[in-house]
Amino acid sequence: MTSVLFVVSEQGYWGEECATPFRELADRNVDIDVATPSGNKPVVDDRSVDPDEVGEETVDAVMEVHRDDRMINPKPIATANADLYDAVVFPGGHGTEWDVNQDRHARALLRETVAGDDGVALVVCHAVGILAFTRDEDGEFLVDGRDVTGFPNAWEEGIVDEHDNMPDGRKLPYWVEDEVKAAGANWDAELDADESVTTDGDLITARGPGSSDAAATALIERLGVTAD
Repeated sequence: MTSVLFVVSEQGYWGEECATPFRELADRNVDIDVATPSGNKPVVDDRSVDPDEVGEETVDAVMEVHRDDRMINPKPIATANADLYDAVVFPGGHGTEWDVNQDRHARALLRETVAGDDGVALVVCHAVGILAFTRDEDGEFLVDGRDVTGFPNAWEEGIVDEHDNMPDGRKLPYWVEDEVKAAGANWDAELDADESVTTDGDLITARGPGSSDAAATALIERLGVTAD
C-alpha cells in the first residue's frame, strides 16, 4: 500500500494546504501518518478556518481533517523514518517558520526523501522555507540549482507590518523567498498565474492555498494512485 507522511506545524498550519492533499490521498486509500515536532496535536491557523476569509465549504473540509484521529494522535518527527514512506508532505502556514522549518529531524526527513531512490516530497507555501536550512549529505544546500515556487515576498508585504510583525503580534523570523533564493534556488512564484506548482526531480513545491488542488494532483500523479 502507498504510504504518505504529513509533517504538520504545532504553531499554525494553513488548513487548506494540509486538508486538500490529505483528503485526496485518503480517497485513494493511501496509508497516511501525521508527525509534528513534539508529537503534540497540530494547531490550525485561525485565519485558515475563518469563513469570512476562506468560505464555509473550505472551513468544513479543513475541520473534518483537523479532527481526524491521525491528526489528533501524531507521532514526533524524530521517530519518523523516511524509508517507510513513498512521500512526505509539508503543509505550509506561517507557523512552520517557528517549528517545522527549524526542526533538524524534519530537515533530515526532507533530505532523505529527496535523496532516496523512490520517495517524493511535497512542500507548500511557508514550509518551502525549510529548503533554506536543509543540506545534502555533502553539506551543500539541497535546493541549490533546483526550480522551486513558494510563498512570495509580494504577498508577505500585505501581511506583516514594517517591523515584520504578524497580525497576531509574533515577529516573522524571515521571508521565505529571500532565504530560499539565498540558498541557491531558481525561484519563480509565477505571480501572474492562478496556481503555481513546480516539480524538480523528487521535489514538488507549491506557492500557497490557491495551489492546494494542483499540488495534490501533482503528488497523486507522481504516486500513481487512483480513486476507487
